[in-house]
Amino acid sequence: MAEKGPRPRIAITLGDPAGIGPEIALKAIASEAVWETCIPILVGSLSVCKATAKQMGLSVSVHSVDAPTEAIESVGTANILCPAASLSADIPPTGKVSRLGGQLAYEAIDEAVRRIQAGELDALCTAPISKAALHLAGHAYPGHTEMLAEKAGAPLVAMLMVGGGVRTVPATIHCPLSAVPPQLTSERIVALLDLIHRSMATDFAIEHPRIAVCGLNPHAGENGLLGADEAQIIAPAIEQARARGLDANGPVPADVVYHQMLQGRWDCVLAMYHDQAMIPVKTLAFDSGVNVTLGLPFVRTSPDHGTAFDIAGRGIARPDSMLAAIQVAAELTQNRRQRTPSA
Repeated sequence: MAEKGPRPRIAITLGDPAGIGPEIALKAIASEAVWETCIPILVGSLSVCKATAKQMGLSVSVHSVDAPTEAIESVGTANILCPAASLSADIPPTGKVSRLGGQLAYEAIDEAVRRIQAGELDALCTAPISKAALHLAGHAYPGHTEMLAEKAGAPLVAMLMVGGGVRTVPATIHCPLSAVPPQLTSERIVALLDLIHRSMATDFAIEHPRIAVCGLNPHAGENGLLGADEAQIIAPAIEQARARGLDANGPVPADVVYHQMLQGRWDCVLAMYHDQAMIPVKTLAFDSGVNVTLGLPFVRTSPDHGTAFDIAGRGIARPDSMLAAIQVAAELTQNRRQRTPSA
């Protein structure tokens, strides 16, 4: 195996400044474990960072930089890249959805992606945003994933949840259960299996990824007694994927597939809907789960939780998931470097 290169520079956006994003980001960069794997560069409002550090009594040194190369490489140093439009912005009220909070969150993401595309930064780790605040600011995205897909020009992206020994991708995300079957097509499942295979090989350095595909219905349809989706849509997709050389398996009943994964049988599970994927990760790694976006030309991770407006400003937010997300971003970036050295 090739030796690891220099520590990647990870852009950490502060998310909605009225939530816990700034707090958990500052707590994370105070960890030696983070600095051992990467050089963290915070992206967002300088005034928000200073106010948060002071309010929480955090032992961090806030340092404004104009370029990542100016970063002070010292544990507990908050190197801040501040988007120009955010320099004179006020601080949004803590724990409140606001247009200003949405705009500052958007500007941080936009700045981070621009820097990554320019080759100044290597990967992205995003603190939580408020979809409501984002929409108030005039940015009509369902969330980070769709925004990043547009900015990166990625035709297909997927959400990979990692935590507690589980890796799983939901084939559908934020939609009612009644809307799940119409969205499940053999073509989509094959495309997702191909995306998962490539990510497992390139980002996770798994030479021959073994992918399990969940059934949609109880007992994976029970041979058609509990539904025809498995026979008509899911099984044909698995056959197509296998014909392309992918180690795709199933349909496997969702109530056993994650136990099988924890026993070492699978490297990733393709679930059919949101809760099928989220429940095992939330159960096994509630405070340390990580969301990885597949399909982008750069590594992107995020904590597996929201803005937590209800506890913002109280100093009690746990940084575990943010710490894990930063470290996963660093690990995947190093793996991607080794697998694609010319990139």
